[in-house]
Amino acid sequence: MQQHVKHKLKFLRNPACFLLWAGLLFSCSQTHTTSNRLPILGERETEQRIVNGQTITDTIYHQIPDFSFINQDSQRVTSQTLAGKIYVTDFFFTTCPTICPKMKSQLLRVYEKFKNNDQVVLLSHTIDPQHDSVAVLRDYAGRLGVSSSKWQFVTGAKDSIYAIAAQYMVSAAEDEKEPGGFVHSGAFILTDTNRHVRGIYDGTVPEQVDQLMNDILLLLAEKQQHAQK
Repeated sequence: MQQHVKHKLKFLRNPACFLLWAGLLFSCSQTHTTSNRLPILGERETEQRIVNGQTITDTIYHQIPDFSFINQDSQRVTSQTLAGKIYVTDFFFTTCPTICPKMKSQLLRVYEKFKNNDQVVLLSHTIDPQHDSVAVLRDYAGRLGVSSSKWQFVTGAKDSIYAIAAQYMVSAAEDEKEPGGFVHSGAFILTDTNRHVRGIYDGTVPEQVDQLMNDILLLLAEKQQHAQK
C-alpha cells in the first residue's frame, strides 16, 4: 500500500548570483558539478511515498507549462512544436532602445553555431504584442537574416507572455518610466527536452553567451546518453 505526501520548496542554485523576481536585469554565472551535469533550476516539489512501511522521496522539478503563441510566419508555436528540442528563450521588443540590440547580436552567435543542428532552436517572445504584430516580427527576423525553422519570434496575448516569462524566472512588464515603456530581463534561458530550465545567462555579456553555447553542447551530450540507454 502506498501513501503520498507532497511538500513544495523553493530551490535556487547559487542564490548569491541568481536574482529571482527583482524586476531588474541580472546575470547568473553557471558553476557546474564535477560531472559537468547542469543543474535543474526553479521550484521543486518533493513527494513522499510510503511503500511497504518505508518512506521513498521523489523530486518533481519545475517544468515550463504548456504554451501557445504565433510566430513570424503566422504559424502556431506550442510546447509540442518544441517537443524533444533543446531551446534558448529570451524576451524583447522590436523598438527596444537599450539592451535588445546587444541581446540579438549575441543570440545571432548562438544561431550561427547551431544553425545546422536541428536539435537546437531559439524562441524569442515580444513583450510588446500591441506593436509587434506578425508582420513586424517577420520584418525583424528578415533583417537579422535568420530562418524561422531555427529561430522563432512569437507574439500572443500580453498576459500570457508575461506569465510565461515568470515561469522562465525572468521579468517582463510594462513600465512607463523605462526607455521604450517596458522593463525586461536581458537573460537567455536554456531549456532542455523536458522543459526544465538548465541555465540562465546574461545575454549582453559575451562570456556568458560563450558559457551558454558550451552548456548547449553538454545538453546535447546528455540527450545522446539518454537515447542510448
